[in-house]
This record gives sequence, structure tokens and C-alpha cells, in this order.
Amino acid sequence: MSERRTARAAAEATARPPRRKRPFLVALLVTGGTLVAAATALAVAAAVFVGGLASSFDQRSDALADPFPAGSRPAASGTAENLLLVGSDSRAARDPDGDHAAGGRSDSLMLVHVPADRRHVYLMSILRDSWVDVPGHGRAKINAAYSWGGIPLTVQTVEQLLDVRIDHVAEIDFAGFQDVTDALGGVTVQSSEDFTARGHHFTRGTNHLDGEQALVFVRERYAFADADHTRVRNQQAFLRGVFQQVLSRGTLTNPGRLQDFVAATSEHVAVDAGFDARAIATLGWSLRGIRAHDLVTFTLPTAGGGTSPDGQSYVSLNELDRQDVSRALRSDDLQDWLAERDR
Repeated sequence: MSERRTARAAAEATARPPRRKRPFLVALLVTGGTLVAAATALAVAAAVFVGGLASSFDQRSDALADPFPAGSRPAASGTAENLLLVGSDSRAARDPDGDHAAGGRSDSLMLVHVPADRRHVYLMSILRDSWVDVPGHGRAKINAAYSWGGIPLTVQTVEQLLDVRIDHVAEIDFAGFQDVTDALGGVTVQSSEDFTARGHHFTRGTNHLDGEQALVFVRERYAFADADHTRVRNQQAFLRGVFQQVLSRGTLTNPGRLQDFVAATSEHVAVDAGFDARAIATLGWSLRGIRAHDLVTFTLPTAGGGTSPDGQSYVSLNELDRQDVSRALRSDDLQDWLAERDR
């Protein structure tokens, strides 16, 4: 290289500042800032969406007027919660079971117990023909309480039966489960036996139901030798299927499906004033670790049947088991009782 070219190259090197590579930390901060911004935008969008769902639920669902009985009631369960689900057939004239009782009867009764540790959700069915003491009316089938005194007497009867306080109550139109099923794109259930009812056939094992099939599945009783015993098992299987479908990725990541589900549910449910969208969201957040297999279903144990003096066929409850369930609910240790019972 000539002396002139060497001098020119040295001068350019002196005049031009050296190029510096962007430090890794700077790149990380830039990337992190972009992710935070994106996450913030998603959080805002999610909040708006969830807020819209909550508003939709509150606007569409009915509030039960004075659902809780007056007078003395069992003590509150602390941080555990007990919810009473009442499936009513108040549309008596259209009731496919043909029970045209004045005022309607409770077609299904389920107690949902949410323990303090939030590790499980327990759903206990109470057979509608269970022979119990209905306050102010003497011994009768438990579903008669709804006919005589609506939700308040039903709550009072269950509270007296189990000696536990009902924190919230929801009245569900079981016919609405047809809309709920379709909103979810169908529900998969496990049937304990083959049966045919009202033009639909169900096989033992796995069945994927559309709305019309689901309504038949949860309401049929005459196809079974043990009538309501299998029917409540089918209702439990259906709710387990709904629970699993709602928690599935296909529903949680599909805003349209979530909207349809909330709309279909709220159209067919009435809740106590304290169980609004905010309360439901709070309970739901506390159960965020729950998975489908954490839903435990069972039926309040029975001890055969009987006939009342006026000729009604009823189901007798197992008194020892009833007392044990009552104690387990009050002490919040249903899991121990179920484990002991299964041994």
C-alpha cells in the first residue's frame, strides 16, 4: 500500500467512530417491553371480554325473590360454601314425566359443596322421592316442598335435613340444558347402561350428545328398573360432561363459544341476589386449579322404599349415612367420609 493510501485510511479510521454491537441486555429489555405491552393489551381485552360476559349474565339471569327461609338457620360454613341447585318442572303442563302437581315440583335437587381448600367440588344428589320432614307439613317427599313453599321451603327442608347452611341457591330450568349443550358444541357423557327413550338410543359407555339428546338423557326415568337412581346418575354424568367441556381448551380459547355458553346458561337460571356475576367470578377464581377429575359426584345414601298411609311410594334415606354426611359437611371433610365409605 502506498504512503498516500495508508495515510488516508488512517485518517478515515480516526474520523469515523467505531461500530458497537447492541448489548444483549438492551435487546432483552426491548423484547421484554414489547411482550409487556402485548400482555397488557391482552389483559385489557380479556378484562373487557370478561366484564361483558359478567354484564350479560347479570342482565339475562333472574334474581330469586327472598329465596332463604326466615327464622333460625344453621351457622355459616366458614370459607367452605354450599350451593343448592334446584331443577324445577314448574312447566307442569308440559312435563314429559306427567307430574302435573299444582305449583310444580322440584325435578332435581343437588347440593354443591365447595371445601375451604378448593381442591375438589362435591356434587351430591338428593332423590326427589326421599321421604323427609318438610317444615310445617310433616313427612312427605322432598320435592313436595317446592310445590308447597317454593325455593324458601325447599332450602329450609334441605337445611333441616343436613343441618348445614345453604349459602347460595340457583333454580335451573332443566329444559334449558338443551341450549347449554348446543352452545358448547355438544357434551360427552358416560352412560351406565344401554337404553332407549323418546326416540333416542343411548349406549353403555361414551355418548356425545346434542341438545335434544341431552334433555332426554337427564330427564328419563321410566326406562330404568331403579327409576330415579339411574336418572340422578345420568344427571351427574351430564354435569360432569358440561364441567369437562367448559374447562376444555376448545371452550376456554373460543370467545364465541364462551359467549354462547353464558347466554344459554343465564337464560335458564335464577339465582339469589348475592350470587351475581361478581360472586361467581370470585368463586371461579378460587377454583382456578380445579380440573375435570376433581368434580366428585354421589347420591345421598338410601335404604330401600316404602309406601305412605295415603298410598305414595317413596324412598327411605339411610339415617346413619345421613348423619355422617351431615357431620362431614359441617366439618368440611367429605373426602374422608367418601374414602371410608368406599373401603
